[in-house]
Amino acid sequence: MAENNVLFTIFGATGDLAYRKLYPSLFRLYRKGDLQEHFAVIGTARREWSDEHFRSVVADSISDLEADSQEVAKFASHFYYQAHDVQDPEHYVTLKKLSDSLDEKYQLKGNRLFYLAMSPSFFGVIVKELKAQKMTDTSGFHRVVIEKPFGSDLASATTLNDEITATFAESEVYRIDHYLGKEMIQNISAIRFGNNLFESMWNNRYIANVQINLAESLGVEDRGGYYDKSGALKDMVQNHILQILSLLLMEPPAAFSDEEIRAEKIKALNAVRIYTPEEVNRYFIRGQYAAGKLEDNEFLGYREEANVAADSTTETFVAGRFTVDNFRWSGVPIYIRTGKRLTEKGTRINIVFKQVPINLFKTDVHKDCEERQLPENVLTIYIQPTEGFSLTLNGKEIGPDFKTTPVKLDYRHSAETVENSPEAYERLILDALNGDSTNFTHWDEVAQSWRIVDAIRKTWDEQKPDFPNYKAGTMGPEAAFELVKKDGFEWIWQPEEWYRERDLL
Repeated sequence: MAENNVLFTIFGATGDLAYRKLYPSLFRLYRKGDLQEHFAVIGTARREWSDEHFRSVVADSISDLEADSQEVAKFASHFYYQAHDVQDPEHYVTLKKLSDSLDEKYQLKGNRLFYLAMSPSFFGVIVKELKAQKMTDTSGFHRVVIEKPFGSDLASATTLNDEITATFAESEVYRIDHYLGKEMIQNISAIRFGNNLFESMWNNRYIANVQINLAESLGVEDRGGYYDKSGALKDMVQNHILQILSLLLMEPPAAFSDEEIRAEKIKALNAVRIYTPEEVNRYFIRGQYAAGKLEDNEFLGYREEANVAADSTTETFVAGRFTVDNFRWSGVPIYIRTGKRLTEKGTRINIVFKQVPINLFKTDVHKDCEERQLPENVLTIYIQPTEGFSLTLNGKEIGPDFKTTPVKLDYRHSAETVENSPEAYERLILDALNGDSTNFTHWDEVAQSWRIVDAIRKTWDEQKPDFPNYKAGTMGPEAAFELVKKDGFEWIWQPEEWYRERDLL
């Protein structure tokens, strides 16, 4: 296995993301040999930490990975800390001296990866100072990894992108969306392009509708201050959902490379119709949760959560129908649904196939047998919390009469397989090290996603919503069910029914 010689510089090294995701991911890469002797990590933030304290924090962050103390100490010895005010140019002079000394000490060949794990409001000044201090003038590669949100609308995203690309070329910018690192998101391409059974039917001749669900059972928790300025549309639809949509809808790439896949994803997003205000009102539903109860748990309403305005009009739920104007998908509604304080946590995709042209089984040979509509064939891709896929078919019910019954062919990854598979951040950091941008978002994707979402946001901002309009523990407002029903369909995933049948909701 080839070793990666590299200097990581993590801006926001004392934050929750670094502690929960970045340090454990780097340790897994170290344990697997992707990082060995020739790497170093500089952590920067405002707090006055010593190298020793920083290393103890790193060691604590990987305490549940069952590593012996000697291995942990050896790994942590590669970490260095510098207290840093990102707006003070003098601090970058010190940062450059430390970077150059570590480059020489660990023989890093001038390879540098900068990870901006902090507020996007600082991204511009950081990259400007990196360039001013010539920290990107070394002989190796220079890459920057950027966390979402990438702007708050197209205008702010464009300004941010201009600032970043003044220092880094587009090919050096890695906009991270951790959903793209999930195993079953990457499996979308394998299921589709690796099976003629599906690829030959992946079009409007055979598919009735597509449903994308990203449901959260939790409320805003301690993110009320951030969330109340963002909302579900910007927090989930603009990035995660539209990225999943582009993978589902894109044309087969000429080759399985980052350039070819990116080109097809951009084409797919460009085919998504940007709605007029009238279409937004017809096809998109927003909601905000009120107090509710599920089983023995009672939940506060959104407006009662910490750091949320008492009269907040921020949406915690979005359901909608996207229209795709191209030859493959014309006439196929793409339904999306996401929200907080829903019945269950789950991310899943349902591909609903059209009914057979003639239902031979709608009337049984026995006259007293009731007529029954054949259920749809449904391909379900489970992304979290379980991973796998299922296919619902129609078979004969056991017995003397010829009645059909749904049969589910179901495959889920075992708990052991899931446990041992690379975590999303681990996979994405390794991709960035290898210069593979397949699972990162290109600027053209980001820009088009904002154009789509901005049209919805602008329409909503001109109207006052009737909030709250769904109870915590349910799957959203009634209008979200009517949206699908008026097209003659229904949501395939309805977890609330189980609780309603038992009077638990």
